[in-house]
Amino acid sequence: MEYDESDNYLQISGIQHFIFCRRQWALIHIEQQWSENVLTVEGELLHERAHDDSVYKVANKVISVRGMRIKSGKLRITGCCDVVEFIPASDGITLNGKTGMWQVRPVEYKHGEPKVDNCDRLQVTAQAICLEEMLCCKINEAAIFYAEPKRREKIEITNDLRRELHDTVEEMQRYYEAGYTPSVKPSKKCNNCSLFNICMPKLLKRNNSGKIKDYILSHISESE
Repeated sequence: MEYDESDNYLQISGIQHFIFCRRQWALIHIEQQWSENVLTVEGELLHERAHDDSVYKVANKVISVRGMRIKSGKLRITGCCDVVEFIPASDGITLNGKTGMWQVRPVEYKHGEPKVDNCDRLQVTAQAICLEEMLCCKINEAAIFYAEPKRREKIEITNDLRRELHDTVEEMQRYYEAGYTPSVKPSKKCNNCSLFNICMPKLLKRNNSGKIKDYILSHISESE
């Protein structure tokens, strides 16, 4: 059987899951559990349109390519860019069949609003690092388009983001190699999680504290 190095690569899309909840990430990417809710369906529909690799567009001299597969051998991550833009620049890279020089900018599409944490920014930083490795270039800027406010947010690929991404991916690799699923830590985020019924945060929290019997009895009483 031919060895596929991508078998040991983590999905870039999992970075957002990991930052949101490490247990959610492990359930999806280690235990292969998945369930849909309204938020995940909306996100998938948006990405289906963005990942239409038959779309190759040139507007205002900017070339946009959708659904580009990417990977980084250094970080052992792989994935797919929603859109990669090639922008005319004097200090960029050359493109086969095109004249001039071009800067590279990954653009990620999100169905919600900008987030407080760095999960979206780390995801697009990972895309930038993959593209740097593949195209032998330097990427200083990326973008995230949020469908809720219908606007694009410029993301500067800083050294701080690069270091945070490196540390995050290292932690993800350790969990994955150990097959480790973190224990339940219920929070408000659980209510919007598509894996709520699989994770069972309330049940397992009581189980961890030795109160599973009380939980079952209370539900029997409610049904009666």
